[in-house]
Amino acid sequence: MIFEVKDGGFGYFRNGNILAEINFTVQPGEVLSVLGPNGVGKTTLLKCMMGLLHWHSGATFIDGRDIRSMSARELWKKIAYVPQAKASAFSYKTEEMVLLGRNSHIGIFSQPSVEDNLRVEEAMETVGISYLRGKECGRISGGELQMVLIARALAGEPSLLVLDEPESNLDFKNQLIILEKLEELSKKKGISSIFNTHYPAHALRISDNSLILTKKGRSIFGKTKEIVNCENMRDCFSVNVHIDNICINNCTHSMVLPLSIV
Repeated sequence: MIFEVKDGGFGYFRNGNILAEINFTVQPGEVLSVLGPNGVGKTTLLKCMMGLLHWHSGATFIDGRDIRSMSARELWKKIAYVPQAKASAFSYKTEEMVLLGRNSHIGIFSQPSVEDNLRVEEAMETVGISYLRGKECGRISGGELQMVLIARALAGEPSLLVLDEPESNLDFKNQLIILEKLEELSKKKGISSIFNTHYPAHALRISDNSLILTKKGRSIFGKTKEIVNCENMRDCFSVNVHIDNICINNCTHSMVLPLSIV
């Protein structure tokens, strides 16, 4: 599935556009990171491109087709949204939460089928949380809940995952689990991902391409290793940074070190 945004623009009320001339393409199995400081519209971008908010200009396309011509059921069979994990106020068990990801496949008055329950089991196994079966979502850690939400998205068998800051508020271990899982889904399952992040190093670690949003209203789209550089990070975050590569166990890792405020 090819996912595209062409000339996307959006603004709230009389405040003018916070997003303007947004253009990017995600090919099958690619990972796109969206970088930018607080307040530049990263979450708004995700909502616009999925049709949860309506572009004021431009449009989103799936395989060349404007998503406004697609039914909600058809759209949500192709893409799945993973919001930021927050403490659950509901007493859903983990497998019940994951089953919600099958909503686009289950009729309004239908009961989950054997296949639906099988897809739930497969999704939980894929992200490595089968051990959480039977536990309430309100009684697991933030990292575990984030994995439950990813499993819920995968249960719908999407071609594209859209994730809102999936690694925020997680410790180092859980951040790595999330990043490695997205990379694995991309390379082994061919599932594309678009995720917002405050961490340029995370973008450099797993993203094929990046979209950088700045407070000046500009956006930059391109190969991550080409556009996540010192100049663009300074313009984006108003911080001078040093970017270096280190090789450990024959693997090259990118390090982004903030030096000073501009």
